[in-house]
Amino acid sequence: MKFYQFPFPGSGFLAVCTAWFFLHPARLAAQTLIPLETGHMAMVLEVEQNKDLDIIYFGKKLKNAVEYGLIPRQYKQPEDYTRSLNAAYTPAGSRSLAEPAITVTHADGNNSLDLKYVSHHVEKISGDVSLLTVLLKDPVYDFEVSLYYKSYYRDDVVEQWTTIRHHEKGSVTLHKFASANLYLKAESFWLNQYHGDWAKEMRPEESRLTHGIKTLDTKLGTRANLFQPSVFMVSFDKPATEDEGSVMYGGLEWSGNFRIDLELDPLDNLRIMAGINNYASPYQLQPGEAFTTPAFWYTFSDQGKGDASRRLQRWARDYKILDGNGNRLTLLNNWESTYFDFNEARLAGILQDTKKLGVDLFLLDDGWFANKYPRNSDHAGLGDWQENRQKLPNGIAALVNEAQSAGVKFGIWVEPEMVNPKSELYEKHPDWVVKQPNREEYYFRNQLVLDLSNPKVQDFVFNIIDSLFIKNPGLAYIKWDCNAVIYNAYSAHLKNQSAFYIEYVRGLTKVLERVRGKYPSVPMMLCSGGGGRVDYAALQFFTEFWPSDNTDPLERIFIQWEYSYFYPAITSSNHVTDWGRQPLKFRTDVAMMGKLGFDIQVSKLNGPDLSFCQQAIKNYDSLKQIIWHGDQYRLSDPLNHAVASVIYVDETKSSAVMFNYLVNYRYDEKSRVPIRLKGLDAVKKYRITETNLYPGTNSTLEENGIYTGDFLMQIGFNPVVNANRTSVVLKIEEVR
Repeated sequence: MKFYQFPFPGSGFLAVCTAWFFLHPARLAAQTLIPLETGHMAMVLEVEQNKDLDIIYFGKKLKNAVEYGLIPRQYKQPEDYTRSLNAAYTPAGSRSLAEPAITVTHADGNNSLDLKYVSHHVEKISGDVSLLTVLLKDPVYDFEVSLYYKSYYRDDVVEQWTTIRHHEKGSVTLHKFASANLYLKAESFWLNQYHGDWAKEMRPEESRLTHGIKTLDTKLGTRANLFQPSVFMVSFDKPATEDEGSVMYGGLEWSGNFRIDLELDPLDNLRIMAGINNYASPYQLQPGEAFTTPAFWYTFSDQGKGDASRRLQRWARDYKILDGNGNRLTLLNNWESTYFDFNEARLAGILQDTKKLGVDLFLLDDGWFANKYPRNSDHAGLGDWQENRQKLPNGIAALVNEAQSAGVKFGIWVEPEMVNPKSELYEKHPDWVVKQPNREEYYFRNQLVLDLSNPKVQDFVFNIIDSLFIKNPGLAYIKWDCNAVIYNAYSAHLKNQSAFYIEYVRGLTKVLERVRGKYPSVPMMLCSGGGGRVDYAALQFFTEFWPSDNTDPLERIFIQWEYSYFYPAITSSNHVTDWGRQPLKFRTDVAMMGKLGFDIQVSKLNGPDLSFCQQAIKNYDSLKQIIWHGDQYRLSDPLNHAVASVIYVDETKSSAVMFNYLVNYRYDEKSRVPIRLKGLDAVKKYRITETNLYPGTNSTLEENGIYTGDFLMQIGFNPVVNANRTSVVLKIEEVR
């Protein structure tokens, strides 16, 4: 029997079935379609007569759903000898010759696997969210895979994952276990991927995918994103631009080793497999045990990269980020003004500077702990989380009280997953440290990683955070760092070392779940050495992340720009520091593109600089809700233009803020032509005013200029950016 299953069960079901029966009676018995539809996107699964489950369509949703079944007949490509290239979840060892999504060794030693459709059902979770579950089973072995597709109708986002089970007589080894297996068709495919290193994060590379397999992966264990993040874009037919072209975004929700395979098959179609990296990780699955993979999210737009990113950002704020639609704290950090060299008296002065500056919170960074091996550099003390008696004789509690007296909140830095070899913790518990027995230790930033696969270590890490809050109830913020990668991977706790990389991340997740179970609303920054661990698995526990240790404002424009395709502004912690040669106004204007913070010596600011910062914070307070929760439109990109420009527009299209920066100082570059705005209402009238002016300067723009949205979007507006006005911030308000 032919039937359809819609994201909203019952919607149009009878009409579709009736129409299909009269239009295509010959295919009725041969074809069962399972369309997964959102507002604008569709992926269609087909159950063949032999119970294979295939993907026959991925792209823009069709207006007439009954026509999905006609799609395969329109392709006259060469023969697929295996009849499995478009499998919804490709098994290895049977007839498939392509890169598999899953590879196993059964309890009897057999390496083959075949997966046949058994059933599916849809659960409506909310008015906007549905969960499709498809059950597949091997016809020979008692082995099954459940595919899950969680669709977010309004935002055009799907999360996909799998659960693997068996009831064989003995353990089954999982050699590969992808979360998702996609199949795309187009004339050509263009991959936009990212690479980098410390202080050089999110550097884009775009290339046409050719035959063979392109693999994006990491094997770092902890800081998954140090060299390569798990986010990417695939454009269909030609590289998508900001406002044109078909593009898919994807990313894995896993804070550890990941692997994404992109295979252009012999039919010129693109196969994508994404999941945990199976590197050094064959998993022994016991009878009755359920192995659930992390979610792989993806979205699709036929209106360019900007449309895809706005949908993704909205989805993230609503569903994936802790308090994504809430507020954030502005702060002053002491790291770049003191590094490890501070004491109670010096910090008391900075607390007063925090109030003077006008931000919400003072953040005490690294160096406040350890006594036997004092934390006076990054060579010692990590792991010994007691207050340093010489620096802080009255403890953290005295600083929290001092902050409260000054009228500001107090936050603190921790790196609880790590240990210095020169520490009491290392001396007492060498078995808690990730290191190979009988091999020379090898360090990243003079430290090693604690073994979070060990429940005792999980308790220790949780108690670090818990004790800070118990002793200091007024503590209002945590900066959670994670600087080291894993060398010489080995767990003294685990009997089976092949489970280490997976169990490490599971252990980390358990700790974060415990922290959030007891402290559900405390703001926490995901730091990780600058952009080293950011994904939507981690961000469910954190309110924000640190994009890069590189705070040179010119470099930060590029870094923040690329991150913004995948993460909303409310998550991006941007600090004003002394990096770079640009003036204070430029540095502040760049940091205002996300969640504003400062890491400067306030006491050394001259009068005009201090006045500027104080007023800029007030300006930011009046604009931050638009920046954090508005729709972001990229207007002029820094890679191809002398001026970078971006605008945030509120939901009602009545208010906006536009940031403009000079990024090319050669040959008297400037904003030579007007920049077309986006996201406004064409029929509304808007007043444009310049804000964040430095004391003693005047705007060169026409005062109280009023324009229609149509004019601003068709003709544009010139912010007059040049060597004398390197950054310009504009407020755009509806004239009623």
